[in-house]
Amino acid sequence: MQGWPGATAGMVVGLLGGSFDPPHPGHVHITREALKRFGLDRVWWLVSPGNPLKARPPAPLARRLAEARRLMRHPRVAVTGLEAETRTRFTAETLAVLQRRYPGVRFVWLMGADNLAQFHRWERWRAIMESVPVGVLARPGAGLRARTSPAARRYASALLPEGEAARLGRSAAPAWCFVNLPMMDLSSTEIRATGRWRG
Repeated sequence: MQGWPGATAGMVVGLLGGSFDPPHPGHVHITREALKRFGLDRVWWLVSPGNPLKARPPAPLARRLAEARRLMRHPRVAVTGLEAETRTRFTAETLAVLQRRYPGVRFVWLMGADNLAQFHRWERWRAIMESVPVGVLARPGAGLRARTSPAARRYASALLPEGEAARLGRSAAPAWCFVNLPMMDLSSTEIRATGRWRG
């Protein structure tokens, strides 16, 4: 584990959470796009010990972290195992810990459109929406489901136009923005199905 990344008050830090089981070029792609589109100073990958919504445990955390660090090489991106260190199980808890530890840092939660489509199933999802801005990145086949999801409908009035994505990190929550981008049709589920990745 590499400890806590550095950030100073006033910075806008995007948080991309997930099991990364395995990490793949699609994760790298949306990270680079998020840095550009949302005007972020940094992005931190939060490689989770496990996903409460998934029945099958992921590959060992050390392996996923090592592969993520091999793949994601960018001076403004840190790959972390912070959720293992904080012992938080849910995103809302992780965000609360980070906001206490980094006063003055503006966090933006990043997710693919496929996650927005089922965001209402997350533990304390409204607390997440109301504590940090949320940046949603298009994913193949998930656009319509995401835009008509319970979370999208509940926070329709907090949606920023795509053309104003760069001000998301400086917006008060609740605020979210959906950006379209050139897509890579890759998923960790499909890679695991090929048998090329097994913990």
